[in-house]
Amino acid sequence: MIFKSVIGKLYLKFLRRRNQIKWAKIIGVKIGEQCRLIDVSFSSEPYLVTIGNHVSATKVHFETHDGGLWVFRKEHPEWDIINKIIIGNNVYLGYGCLVLPGVTIGDNVVVGANSVITKDLESNAVYAGVPARKVKSLDEYYLTCEKKALNTKSYSDDDKKNFYLNTLKNKVS
Repeated sequence: MIFKSVIGKLYLKFLRRRNQIKWAKIIGVKIGEQCRLIDVSFSSEPYLVTIGNHVSATKVHFETHDGGLWVFRKEHPEWDIINKIIIGNNVYLGYGCLVLPGVTIGDNVVVGANSVITKDLESNAVYAGVPARKVKSLDEYYLTCEKKALNTKSYSDDDKKNFYLNTLKNKVS
């Protein structure tokens, strides 16, 4: 196969920087539509990772095996602990999350930055922490966002900058 060659490896390295979705699919990750992957990484079994539709992940690592077996390697060189990772639809994984083997994340989930996901996360909720724990329901999070949201998504960069500087000038948290 071409990807075993030097040229193939260089192509994958290039692609990883330029188009993470295409790169992830080539290495075996199953990915849905409308996803955004930024500087994510996968352990040695990327083909065990399934990512649903409309998922955003930045600097997230998907770990499908338990490397802690290293301490038993002399006694049991044949041992592996490996499991799938399944990410549902409409999921936001905050910067720097670590998703461990055997985890299933439901639909409509927000996970806070640098969280470590060690067990399944139910749908329609917000999680954060080490290990990740439920912080609030998605409905509660919506109400929080509704109070704080600024309608600036369609502004040009200059208009957005001016708006933020003027609006937030005298704001105290």
